[in-house]
Amino acid sequence: MTPTVAVLAGGVGAARLLTGLVRAVPPAEVTAVVNVGDDMVMHGLAISPDLDTVVYTVAGAIDPDRGWGLRDESWQAMATLERYGGATWFGLGDRDIGTHLYRTQRRADGAPLSTVTAEIARGWGLDLAVVPVTDDPVRTMLTPAEGPDAGVEIAFQDYFVRRQHGVAVAAVRFAGAEAARPAPGVLDALGGAGTVIIAPSNPIVSIGPVLAVPGVQEAVAARRETVVAISPLVAGRALKGPADRLMRELGHEDSVVGVGGVGLVDHQRAGHADAVRAAGLRCVVTDTIMRDPAAAATLSMVALGR
Repeated sequence: MTPTVAVLAGGVGAARLLTGLVRAVPPAEVTAVVNVGDDMVMHGLAISPDLDTVVYTVAGAIDPDRGWGLRDESWQAMATLERYGGATWFGLGDRDIGTHLYRTQRRADGAPLSTVTAEIARGWGLDLAVVPVTDDPVRTMLTPAEGPDAGVEIAFQDYFVRRQHGVAVAAVRFAGAEAARPAPGVLDALGGAGTVIIAPSNPIVSIGPVLAVPGVQEAVAARRETVVAISPLVAGRALKGPADRLMRELGHEDSVVGVGGVGLVDHQRAGHADAVRAAGLRCVVTDTIMRDPAAAATLSMVALGR
């Protein structure tokens, strides 16, 4: 079935939007095209944080306090690892490890990431399609502007989790993107959907790696009249994560105009609507804070023009 809606998705913000979107339209008509730039191998396990956050959140299984991992987790494996002096800066709950064990084994069997992701989504009873933007390795690399590692690239999770995104960034690169190919179904979803939504995710390190895969940005640009982008900024600030700070550090305007291609902006930044329109973009001012799935569903309906 051709999807009614295709969503370019990062992590938490996109996952919350999708919880509402599957209330607004039949889930089988939704395809989430998800960032893989955050993916990593840790303790020998293949970990896909954004894919898992989308699946867990839409399934209603996400830890509501952390915004990642599974609710009602236990942490015995991490405690044992700490006993041995192993690396514990990237927390993996005991049940969450089961997901990574499955993904790692299936990848070792030769299954592409898109196939494994579909299996995991089905395992959680989801009807929407959750698709990695590519089956090829793409990794977000950041160059710190200060500190002992200034000028030396580090992986995204090192920046975001280990260093708590507390270091200024001079550059961002999506390693492997130029050689990657869109995963099966990605270009068909973007070309065939009635609406393409760019979720309220970090525009640089969540949406950026998605658009960096050859063919994806072109597919979105070809659909310009039916593309709706939701700003991740509220009152000029990110509700979660370093999106606003990263944009300033890399020389982008930390406003809805700086996001580029914005369709929906929060009412607290209504004064920027004229600037968005002056840039040749359509603009709708609305409440973009997704306090719960019902609010996310309302936002989804606005994005769909309903």
